[in-house]
Amino acid sequence: MTSLLAAALKSQGELAQTAQLYGDHSFLTFVLTDGQENASHRCPGAPSGDPRELVKAVAGMIETQQDNWTLAVLVPDQMGRREAMQCGFPKENVAVWDATSTQGLEEAGQVIQEATEKFMVGRTKGIRGSRAVFSTGAEAVNKDTVEAAGLIPADPSTYRLVPVEHDTAIRDRVVESGHAYRTGCAFYQLSKSEKVQARKRIAVLEKKTDRVYTGPEARALLGLPDVEVRVKPDHNDDFTIFVQSTSVNRKLVANTRLLVMV
Repeated sequence: MTSLLAAALKSQGELAQTAQLYGDHSFLTFVLTDGQENASHRCPGAPSGDPRELVKAVAGMIETQQDNWTLAVLVPDQMGRREAMQCGFPKENVAVWDATSTQGLEEAGQVIQEATEKFMVGRTKGIRGSRAVFSTGAEAVNKDTVEAAGLIPADPSTYRLVPVEHDTAIRDRVVESGHAYRTGCAFYQLSKSEKVQARKRIAVLEKKTDRVYTGPEARALLGLPDVEVRVKPDHNDDFTIFVQSTSVNRKLVANTRLLVMV
């Protein structure tokens, strides 16, 4: 009895009654479901009894919402992800969670917390809404968001970018490249979903210029809180994310790059 579409319509309709006469308001909503839509047509006030009309209503609502409205959804599987996107939810505002375990529920709560903190960081920079709540891709990390986050490029003399031709340990590749290895001097390219600890620094590379941005603002750009969180790479033609390593045995992935602070 999952009324996903009705819940989205009802929540946004009720929030729209909030007075916005004074101040700069923004609205952030997370829809969390452990099943697929199958009951909205039974809900009071649902547009006709046709599921297709419900889909059209939700898609139309999302499309016409102003830029201070953000609507995200967590679904239990890839089929739910496809359906959510077909209903108009922005691709980067749809995430999959494990609805079969207590750990999955805890992780979903953490994802919502991280996304909320990322959203709040954006609000402090004047960003009113987001269509990339769960993303490190182009909608979340781009020239405008980098500038809004206050990132300043590092001096090119303070770092080196080293190609990784084959899988190897991070210390070995640093030494092979002619640099002395110091704990924390090397950053690996984020190429798969990783848990990133609170103390780990983040660097953002602009691909076209090889310009590197780092510092606390880089973590803030990704909305990373001061606790261990899971971060996944998303497609981004212009920027690459690097994560600091403090392990000498960290395995580097072939066909990526290594950032060495010198």
